[in-house]
Amino acid sequence: MEAVGAGLVDCHCHLSAPDFDQDLDHVLQKARKANFVALGAVAEHRGEFEKIMELSKRYSGFILPCLGVHPVQGLLLQDQRSVTLKVGLDFSPRFANTDEKKEEQRQVLISQVQLAKRLNLPLNVHSRSAGRPTINLLLEQGADKVLLHAFDGRPSVAMEGVRAGYFFSIPPSIIRSGQKQKLVKQLPLTSLCLETDSPALGPEKQVRNEPQNISVSAEYIALVKGISVGEVIEVTTQNACKLFPKLQQLLQK
Repeated sequence: MEAVGAGLVDCHCHLSAPDFDQDLDHVLQKARKANFVALGAVAEHRGEFEKIMELSKRYSGFILPCLGVHPVQGLLLQDQRSVTLKVGLDFSPRFANTDEKKEEQRQVLISQVQLAKRLNLPLNVHSRSAGRPTINLLLEQGADKVLLHAFDGRPSVAMEGVRAGYFFSIPPSIIRSGQKQKLVKQLPLTSLCLETDSPALGPEKQVRNEPQNISVSAEYIALVKGISVGEVIEVTTQNACKLFPKLQQLLQK
């Protein structure tokens, strides 16, 4: 599969966040100038669904909707408008300080994986402090179209996902994250995608992240792999198109 114009794809960003309410047009103009071809706008909760759908209509073919919920919300989505389904586990103490809460999240994720299989949608997976439990559950449930965003587990665990054909997206915070750096060193380029998780996970702490900062991810991956930034962009965009068939269809129009 050939990359479409070797443009950039941000597989996971939160454009519906209040942080972008005042200047989203300008943020997207900068993204277009930076050679973006698509951005996956991810929801945190159901209250963002219609806002994301409105953005995907206003910026048709550029902003792609990724509807779903944070793991603790336990809401099932049945919406064919979505390009991908945002799901996952979050075992950080804030959200899962007991085994019972972890099991509740597991049951929700099992239901979401099965729903994604019925709708033939890829999964955009959140796995904070739950790398191995998430990978294990996805494998147990037979998930086959998976993007693990900002994965914070061990590279050896991630490699289990690689062997299953899963993809891992890398945010600009890699330049200040030893864990992400180790991940990129071990994972093959053919399993990597790019993301920003805007407005979070930017190159600087406590500074709003934007899609244009995805260049930081691409440049760092190129440095680690000893290849050109252009090759990183080409391969990661190919990977995004393999994972998200609707993206491939849009880019071919």
